[in-house]
Amino acid sequence: MFLTECPRDAMQGWGEFIPTQKKIDYINSLMEVGFDVLDSLSFVSPKAIPQMADSDEVAENIDKSLSNTKISAIIGNYRGAEKALKHQTVDILGFPFSISETFQHRNTNKNQEEAFNEVLRILELTQSENRELNIYFSMAFGNPYGEMWKWEEVDYWAQRFSEIGIKNILLSDTTGVATPETISLLFDKIPSKYPDIHFGGHFHNRYEDSYSKLKAAYDKGCRRFDSAIKGIGGCPMAKDDLVGNMPTEQVINFMSVEKVDHNLNLLNFESSYNRAKDIFHF
Repeated sequence: MFLTECPRDAMQGWGEFIPTQKKIDYINSLMEVGFDVLDSLSFVSPKAIPQMADSDEVAENIDKSLSNTKISAIIGNYRGAEKALKHQTVDILGFPFSISETFQHRNTNKNQEEAFNEVLRILELTQSENRELNIYFSMAFGNPYGEMWKWEEVDYWAQRFSEIGIKNILLSDTTGVATPETISLLFDKIPSKYPDIHFGGHFHNRYEDSYSKLKAAYDKGCRRFDSAIKGIGGCPMAKDDLVGNMPTEQVINFMSVEKVDHNLNLLNFESSYNRAKDIFHF
């Protein structure tokens, strides 16, 4: 299992500003758990995501000596990529490409073709800096905007990104509309066509729907999952009612029930969980 913890996703929509030192301490505690990746930083407009305006300072204070966990940062354009890559702590950039044209405009102020061309530029930059690039297929399972959804549209863009050499795509249920059936469909139809791409699941869902969604993806071969402690967070650019992330504790429970091996230090996870309780008041 390849596991990404997403403190950035949890923090970005939080109503009260989280002090910078608290963010740093929280991320450093997560570094000791054993996740493959921590999605920790955001280099987008502070007007759009004010909670993450201190990402420069946070990036400079992540202790990479604590583990081999890689650090990921979300970016929305080439300028954001340049800012993120100034920090040696950043290993991976994540770009949100939307299967919904409406959401692509809403999230990055670009249409899909413009966003695709921006990814081309960012890919060249990450390759020159020997960093990785993840593409999030936002609204991969449908959207709240009344636009027609079909799996072939997801496949079309997977092919386009495959042709330019993208190696990592996260199929993202941005607003919690996915069902086990649509999850099974996408993971059955698409990854086998693009063996050079690592596909993962980035699900937003109600707490009680976690197991069925994980099971649907896992049974179709998905071994890469994003999550956040207690499921806190969501995409503030998607719509007014945020749907939370996949809860990390539910992923751990799933792995226990399904007898899936993992490398997480659960004692250190408990410590991080307690820090999260202090920050997010649950």
